Amino acid sequence: MLQPLIRWTRAVLFSLAGVASATPALPASTVATNAVRDALSTAPTATPAATQAQSAAQVRAEAVARADTSSASSDTVALTPIRGKTAIARSTAYNSVPGQTDSTPFITATGTRTRPGVVALSRDLLRTFPYGTKVMIEDLSGKYTNMLKGRVFIVEDTMAARKTNSVDIWMATRSEALNWGARQIRITAVR
Repeated sequence: MLQPLIRWTRAVLFSLAGVASATPALPASTVATNAVRDALSTAPTATPAATQAQSAAQVRAEAVARADTSSASSDTVALTPIRGKTAIARSTAYNSVPGQTDSTPFITATGTRTRPGVVALSRDLLRTFPYGTKVMIEDLSGKYTNMLKGRVFIVEDTMAARKTNSVDIWMATRSEALNWGARQIRITAVR
């Protein structure tokens, strides 16, 4: 249970230190960094509690207004995602049972809990689509096009070392996973 968390922690610490790590780390979040920087630069000075609460509310309102204006210009980008790297791979499905995973079936390799929208990649595909990458999946057989259409998945888990060029989609029940079977898909990074 702790091994994936330890690997993820090492990868994050190595990436913060600028040292190459054997496992891919989560991508840096510029949105969070900018939000913290903005909050710190507009933090109110020491004033009485009522004035401080009022100025905090004003700062919050200004930040929301800035976010609304910046998101208004990026709404068109969200509706039409810019496509990034693409790969054609074999796809299977899994659910959280010890027979299909390790001894911690509900914990992903990044330390998060399994949930709809989580995918596991083989280690060779992790080089192209590192942890935290948002991807869209297209079924090349055409059978499950409506099920996948418009859905964005996030890479948070890893498959067994013997698997290559494979994508595993997490599903809530065993019957859903069996119905999915094995098929060819196109995985595309969404930026």
